[in-house]
Amino acid sequence: MLVLFEVAAGYAVFKLSNEKKLKNVDNIWEEFNTAEKAQENLQLVSFKKFKTTAGAVEATSEITEGKLSKTLKKLLKSSVDETEKLAVGDAKLGNLIKEKLSLNCVHDSSISELMRGVRAHIEDLLAEHKEEMNAMNLAVAHSLARYKVKFNPEKIDTMIVQAVSLLDDLDKELNNYVMRTREWYGWHFPELGKTIQDHQAYAKIVKTVGMRQNCINTDLSSILPEELEEKVKEDAEISMGTDISEIDLIHIKGLCEQVIELSAYRAQLFDYLKNRMTALAPNLTVLLGELVGARLISHAGSLVSLAKAPASTIQILGAEKALFRALKTKKDTPKYGLIYHAQLITQAPPKVKGKMARKLAAKCSLATRIDALSDETATNEIGIECRAALENVLRTESERGPSKKQSFPSHRHDKYEFKSETYEYDAAADAPTSRKHKRFEDNEDNTSAVKKMKIEEVEEDGEPEKKKKKKDKKVKKEDSDEE
Repeated sequence: MLVLFEVAAGYAVFKLSNEKKLKNVDNIWEEFNTAEKAQENLQLVSFKKFKTTAGAVEATSEITEGKLSKTLKKLLKSSVDETEKLAVGDAKLGNLIKEKLSLNCVHDSSISELMRGVRAHIEDLLAEHKEEMNAMNLAVAHSLARYKVKFNPEKIDTMIVQAVSLLDDLDKELNNYVMRTREWYGWHFPELGKTIQDHQAYAKIVKTVGMRQNCINTDLSSILPEELEEKVKEDAEISMGTDISEIDLIHIKGLCEQVIELSAYRAQLFDYLKNRMTALAPNLTVLLGELVGARLISHAGSLVSLAKAPASTIQILGAEKALFRALKTKKDTPKYGLIYHAQLITQAPPKVKGKMARKLAAKCSLATRIDALSDETATNEIGIECRAALENVLRTESERGPSKKQSFPSHRHDKYEFKSETYEYDAAADAPTSRKHKRFEDNEDNTSAVKKMKIEEVEEDGEPEKKKKKKDKKVKKEDSDEE
């Protein structure tokens, strides 16, 4: 009996010396528990190694898809006869070999134990090819994992993380340089800063003009339109700024050159980031834009880690301090983090921003997983569909306006009409009063009489003091008269 065994380096065919040892399944492991016993029972017949890791991954993927690779066909045709039995570790592979090559393949519980013994001592059985097998194990494992999750190694998200971080740093440096240029040159020509708001145009004007006295004879048509050019020249004639030296002007011009070069480099870097984002995460770019999507990837660390995050995490990514502060103080948690700068949320009215952030985060979670785990031919069709659905929701929410009171239809409340028929109360239908009720009525009469007596006593006792004094005086007079 021949035994077919697959390793990362290639396919191996072994010759089993004694088939009788496979009859008792429980004792098979005892025959292969050491490397020496395994070498006695198995002999290497042939070994077909893979030329590259790509070939190994291709052969493995073909077997999983129900196909036989060319290398395996060549090996079986050259080393296995139709009369011999072939032990196979996988029943599906055995069926494929039977259909394609019409060989007698065997797979049962005893073969599984045999494969277990071969797997335990495969390094000793393939002593000649041991180095090749160790080198191929890790390479094939990584390549196969990338193939299974459809991971493209060309999609390197580290470039996006570095590019968006550099873009933020450039924005900060440009703002500092421009502010310093305006303040420095503003001592000489303060009116120019009020007239020209564009930073890059301001730096170009300062570089070309130099001293404000040269502004009248300088052509600024390539930088400014005619109206602004005339206004700048008029302001230069009546400027209230102080004079500066040539050395000051040299340093100011050098700073203006730095501003112009950094602005040009920032534009190039933004184009590079835009191209990388459309290649790496096309669906996420359609939903959020290049900058917001790149900042989310940078904050998460990578595109794969962002794909693993749920929608609720994507919604508040970037607002961790506010989240933990709200949890600590038991207040309302934040509704959005970096996702707030997306166009769909900035266009939404204030009352709908939280709802749009929740919906957008859910769509971004799905789009990120598609971008991270799909194959190379992934397009932005799903992102476009999701954006269209979100824009439709935003349009309906903004057009809805304040809620109105519900007006019920008239058929629910019919007018009341008086009926001509009248009914009289039949006193004879009442049940006769019991003795308990009579006693209760008697008790009520008694209690009412007692209350009247008490009220009369209170009224007699509660006479005013003046009447009491008059009575006392009358009694005294009568006593004195009698005396």
